[in-house]
Amino acid sequence: MKRVLPVLLLFTASAGAAEHPRMVSLAPNITEIVYAAGAGPSLVGTVEYSDYPVAARELPRVGDGWQVDVERVLALRPDLVLAWSTGTPQRTIEKLEAVGLRVESVQTQRLADVPAALRRLGALAGSPREAEAAATRFETEIQRLRERYAGARTVSVFIQIDDQPLYTVGGQHVINEAVTLCGGRNVFGDLRQVAPTVDLEAVLARDPQVILSTDDTIAEPAADWQRWPRMTAVKVGAVYSLPADLVARATPRLAEGVALTCAALDDARRRLELPTTR
Repeated sequence: MKRVLPVLLLFTASAGAAEHPRMVSLAPNITEIVYAAGAGPSLVGTVEYSDYPVAARELPRVGDGWQVDVERVLALRPDLVLAWSTGTPQRTIEKLEAVGLRVESVQTQRLADVPAALRRLGALAGSPREAEAAATRFETEIQRLRERYAGARTVSVFIQIDDQPLYTVGGQHVINEAVTLCGGRNVFGDLRQVAPTVDLEAVLARDPQVILSTDDTIAEPAADWQRWPRMTAVKVGAVYSLPADLVARATPRLAEGVALTCAALDDARRRLELPTTR
């Protein structure tokens, strides 16, 4: 990961940039965090799929996160470009830096990264109070859920984020962390890849008690999995569709996504006739 530049060095371009810099975001989740940190007015551009909040839809687009038009970025005269540390290609960052733009990489891979990113972006954009309030709300809700489900009976979970090919998440993905917090065990949590493909045979062999599927690519997961009625999750009806924007994007809305994940696993425990605590 690129070394973070000192804050004072970032804003020497103009006298007014230090408090309210012009910023371009290169990822939808970063865009959302900027708004949540009270720094929305500082954003002058973003990338495709930046659809939350509604105001983000009106921003000029400079690419799609993987391919960025450097000339479009330059035309927006940003003081700071916000890259996604695990999503923005390194070659894109290098191209932007080569034309004199200052790039800040933001980490959003774990639950704890969300409040950290809020505070950091609030400090950079001159909205620390709003950012602190948002960060505290997120931490409070996650801690409440963590305490509530600390003794939940463990259930095995298959997490499906696409069907053709069949994609899941490994132990490094934030969805895996959410499932673990809720008392679930990701049946592919031993995989090092963030979002690996898996064989159907491997899923059937691990016979998960619960299937969690994101709603962005799989319209009717419960119907799809009916082809394998002997699988435990299918047999008891523990197949759930969760909103991808809430469970896969590491933003303040992830707290709501974790709550929905926990509710799904609680329902699965009832179907499996398992006690809710160990």
